Amino acid sequence: MKFTIPLPLQHEHEALHEELRLATQAEGEVGEAAKTLAQLMHPHFVKEDQFALPPLGLLAALARGEWSAEMAEVLTLTDQLEAELPQMLAEHKAIVAALNTLRDAAARAGRSDIVTFAKALTEHARTEEEVMYPAAMLVGQVVRQQLGPRVPPAA
Repeated sequence: MKFTIPLPLQHEHEALHEELRLATQAEGEVGEAAKTLAQLMHPHFVKEDQFALPPLGLLAALARGEWSAEMAEVLTLTDQLEAELPQMLAEHKAIVAALNTLRDAAARAGRSDIVTFAKALTEHARTEEEVMYPAAMLVGQVVRQQLGPRVPPAA
């Protein structure tokens, strides 16, 4: 079964990618700070796209009480998220530090558009930590409960 990241989240990530791409084209300190941020974010976004966000594609179906045994395949993703969550949160700390550097450089350069972007991306990271990652892990817990004793939790 293929698990698809909900379209609003896909669109939000695409928009953030584009804003970051534009910021990397800025001159001087701002562009350098944006490039550093991009280097930190790329592997993190890959992880999110691979295993952290696709389980959210089951939220609506599970909330409606829909269930199929194929949904059990999501446990591979949610178990991986649970295992890698400490590393992903550490990556967020590094990303937020880089965002603060970008925000400060953009403020000094009078680039209010990039300051606004840095603030929005910082808030996005908080939303992932407080809403999206926990919701993805809950998907795994609900699916595991539906399966009953047949699938033990990840060790």
